Amino acid sequence: MGSLFRSEEVCLAQLFLQSASAYSCISELGERGLLEFRDLNPKVSPFQRRFVGEVRRCEEMEKTFTFLQQELRSAGRVPGPCPESPRAPAAREALRVQEQSEQLAQELREVSRNRASLRGRLRDLRQYLHASLGSPPRPRALSDGLPIPTLLPCLRSFVAGVIHPWRVTAFERLLWRACRGYLVASFVEMPEPMEDPASGESITWVIFLISYWGEQIGQKIHKISDCFHCQVYPYPESEASRTDTITGLHSQIQDLSVVLEETEQYLAQVLDKVALALPTWRVQVQKMKAIYLVLNQCSFDVTEKCLIAEVWCPVRDLTQVQDALRQGSVSGSVSSSWRIPTSESPPTLIRTNKFTAGFQSIVDAYGVASYQEVNPAPYAIITFPFIFAIMFGDVGHGLLMFLFALWMVLYEDSPRLRQGTNEIWLMFFEGRYLILLMGAFSIYTGFIYNECFSKATAIFPSAWSVATMANRSSWSSAYLATHPSLTLDPNVTGVFRGPYPFGIDPIWSLATNHLNFLNSFKMKMSVVLGIVHMGFGIVLGVFNHVHFQQRHRLVLEFLPEMIFLLALFGYLVFLIFYKWIKFSAADSLVAPSILIHFIDMFLFTSNAENLPLYPGQVPVQMVLVVLALASVPVLLLGTPLYQWCQQRPVSMGEQEPLLEGQEAGNSVNATKEDVESGGHSPDHLDFTEIFMHQAIHTIEYCLGCVSNTASYLRLWALSLAHAQLSEVLWTMVMRNGFVRLSYVGGVVLVPVFASFAVLTVAILLVMEGLSAFLHALRLHWVEFQNKFYVGAGYKLCPFAFAPDTWE
Repeated sequence: MGSLFRSEEVCLAQLFLQSASAYSCISELGERGLLEFRDLNPKVSPFQRRFVGEVRRCEEMEKTFTFLQQELRSAGRVPGPCPESPRAPAAREALRVQEQSEQLAQELREVSRNRASLRGRLRDLRQYLHASLGSPPRPRALSDGLPIPTLLPCLRSFVAGVIHPWRVTAFERLLWRACRGYLVASFVEMPEPMEDPASGESITWVIFLISYWGEQIGQKIHKISDCFHCQVYPYPESEASRTDTITGLHSQIQDLSVVLEETEQYLAQVLDKVALALPTWRVQVQKMKAIYLVLNQCSFDVTEKCLIAEVWCPVRDLTQVQDALRQGSVSGSVSSSWRIPTSESPPTLIRTNKFTAGFQSIVDAYGVASYQEVNPAPYAIITFPFIFAIMFGDVGHGLLMFLFALWMVLYEDSPRLRQGTNEIWLMFFEGRYLILLMGAFSIYTGFIYNECFSKATAIFPSAWSVATMANRSSWSSAYLATHPSLTLDPNVTGVFRGPYPFGIDPIWSLATNHLNFLNSFKMKMSVVLGIVHMGFGIVLGVFNHVHFQQRHRLVLEFLPEMIFLLALFGYLVFLIFYKWIKFSAADSLVAPSILIHFIDMFLFTSNAENLPLYPGQVPVQMVLVVLALASVPVLLLGTPLYQWCQQRPVSMGEQEPLLEGQEAGNSVNATKEDVESGGHSPDHLDFTEIFMHQAIHTIEYCLGCVSNTASYLRLWALSLAHAQLSEVLWTMVMRNGFVRLSYVGGVVLVPVFASFAVLTVAILLVMEGLSAFLHALRLHWVEFQNKFYVGAGYKLCPFAFAPDTWE
């Protein structure tokens, strides 16, 4: 709880790393994830740092790994995650990884090139075979002058080839126009589809056979074939040579198929090696690169021949740092660490678990806590779901939300839920514990409101008795016929038997004035809870004043703020409870208006028509207003005047050392001005700046008490909107399914219930839930946290080898 209540103590330390063991020490620290390293060479270019060669070598290996991964994916294999997190490789092992990866990459390039060449050669042979076998049943003459029998004896030359089916029409038309019909061309589709080398798709090629006469015609045909990217093959003129060609093609295809099969097997063996070794290599090289990037941030001490690093380290982890340095040090060289003083604000470290991470992320979205200031997250674990539930109070809706979150919690270790790619789903999954509490609190407030899908539940008998009212009143048949609405008088003995045991009495759901009753109840409840919430935020500021040794703020800021809030709005809460307690049903007609009393309080007047709540009310209210007004100048001028008075004796005295027994200038990146000033900021304080800052704070606080109190009325508005939407959805949709109590009505009820369920989830759970969540978020950020929370810090980002990033 201590770490969650405020950030841990973090110190600045120096690490003295011997050159021989610096790599292993950083590796050990990275495995533990304890330190955040500072860059001691901010003005040095990345290309001029000490270990730039090693970083480049790691990047070259990463390029090789990228090529290997692409080859695996092109072969239809997905590289799996690393089974276990290997440690960063030593220098000799890194050389071995580099050699083996480059050797595998070279083998893959050669085998892939040979396979592509063999596939292309085999494809050409098969196309040539089909072109030799394919003889059209009926040649088609393109000459419009001479008949076929006249041309056939003169045609001596042949051209055979394969063309893409999309280019056949244009190819045939251009042949006829260029050769003027002095040829005979025939086109036949290939009996089996083959791969297109350009697109990789499987298509049915078209075989063409052209008979022509004359060398010029042949040259034109070859040029046109080249333009259309046709594969042209020599066509045997005699039947004997054609048979020999076909036989030879069959033999070559068979031999190439055997060679290609062996090549595929060897390629599969190489890919198996890559798939087995690549995940481990990638993790090792990425760790190795991260280590050298950290070493580039260190400063090299020439005299001591060691590397000096500055780190932010949690104080409780200093012993683990020493242990990591001992384990990483090789024999003969010992690395050490020392704490050094600093005037810089350390980073913020708040350790969380899977339950508190969601609430902490809500606070961090507003701003990371300043160093060791009070953290609102542990209180938001209760207040955030409760404020959400006030706006979302319904037993049925809360139960659905609770069950959904419970399912995510029970199966939180499932890889399917954790490794989703949908960003919205991952947001829901990360906040599963937050949703679980929001659903549970909504069930509680739903019982308070006595609403379950907008319907009241009679868990206990109603405290109102209609029978007693009917027996003791003059309700005749004629009266009942002319008055559809009847009034229950609580002053009649036995009609009202006392308060309902828990929540709202279910009889109010039948009353015509139930909306007025709930409006009054929820509005006062919102004001009371809002003022309590803001007061709790002011009280939390006390822990900051005490922790940072600013006890003057307890008198000059905390006390005036509490007086201003309690004298005005705390008094309003008192009036609400006092009126609830003092006035009963018997004298409710003469009960005064709190609103008018509150207005008269600021006007220093009284209203004769509005009776006082208690004797001496007007003087008490005048004193409270005077106290509230008197606290404003104290809040405005107290802190600036105190700091001005404290500055005068300090400026005339001597400078104090950084820490007792230590000298300034121990930091290797401290400037000369820092050393000369002792690490402190200048003693001179700008009184004008301090006064302006305090004036802004005073105005913001005083006006904020009014506006923030009104802002909490959104609890009433959102709760009313949710209840009315739920009631409208039941009345307009679900009630229509109960019109007919028959078999037909049962059939109609199925689609009606389906529509009701879909609309309930889409509108009341998703849309209304998101709206209530955003309003609860605003109430915490603006109305609650600005009373004590600065949020001007920055997170501690320790150097660590996170497994998720490598995978």
